[in-house]
Amino acid sequence: MAESIALNLAQLAFVLLLSPLFAGILARLKEIVQSKRGPSIFQPYRDLRKLFGKDERISAESSWLFRTAPYLIFIVPLIITLLIPVLTDFPLFLAFAGDMLAAGFIFAVSGLFFTLAAIDAGNPYGAMGASRTRMVGFLAEPVIIVVLFTVSFIANSTIPYIVQQHWVHPIANFFAPSHILLLIAFFMIILAETGRIPVDNPSGHFELAMIDESKALELSGRSAALVKYGGYMKFTVLAIIFLNVLTTPWGLASTGSIVAIVGAAAAVSLKIVALVVAVVVVESSYAKLRLFRISEFLGAAFVVSVTAMVTELLRL
Repeated sequence: MAESIALNLAQLAFVLLLSPLFAGILARLKEIVQSKRGPSIFQPYRDLRKLFGKDERISAESSWLFRTAPYLIFIVPLIITLLIPVLTDFPLFLAFAGDMLAAGFIFAVSGLFFTLAAIDAGNPYGAMGASRTRMVGFLAEPVIIVVLFTVSFIANSTIPYIVQQHWVHPIANFFAPSHILLLIAFFMIILAETGRIPVDNPSGHFELAMIDESKALELSGRSAALVKYGGYMKFTVLAIIFLNVLTTPWGLASTGSIVAIVGAAAAVSLKIVALVVAVVVVESSYAKLRLFRISEFLGAAFVVSVTAMVTELLRL
């Protein structure tokens, strides 16, 4: 039990300490692709330090929702980290406390509170971004449900550690058509849920074109830092689910030794950087979609996920 808790703390430390670095690498690579110099890969750490050191301004008219939402957004990715294989290929303490569907519901709760907080602030752009975010969420949630439904068919479980082992033994499962289609659909969901191009442009600052970013316009100081930090960790956690559970469940520690954990941290970091490169390629190859075209993008993800489910049913 003590070793399991210690390994869980190591997984939390991995997500907490390295999430800003992955965000910095993504931002730097995007600038390089665009023939710009770009910021340092450590710039997110500097931004967080600056925001945590600033005073916070909260409207007297706002309710407890506005004050609570940033902390919830920060905590939720850490809760999900306790349920998924980040560094080990064997279950840890709380590994069976929830499955991938529960993780989706937990993320949805934080998104709901953030949306309500944006409306509570009274900024019209916040309400605009909140309504657009809900639209994206309504379109993305059916895809997530079908993906998880298909995973339950393929692996006979939605527990991340069990699903992970299914792709490894036997290896032929990895190359099944339904699995490949699942990966495509889930990758499209990552782009949508983290506000990446072609769904949204996180580096844009034009209020009328913002979706996710516009909800945080009224935040300052510590609250802004918590939301930004939570966004970094959300991308990392979704990347870990995509890589360690569905795509490449290799390179993780089979024992609790320090050497094995350090090696797993290095392997997972390399896999996340490879995913970051893929995201940069997509973002640099497409323009941001118009608002009414987002439904087409997520509709395509839904069709891919349904095709994956039908393909697996035909295999059975």
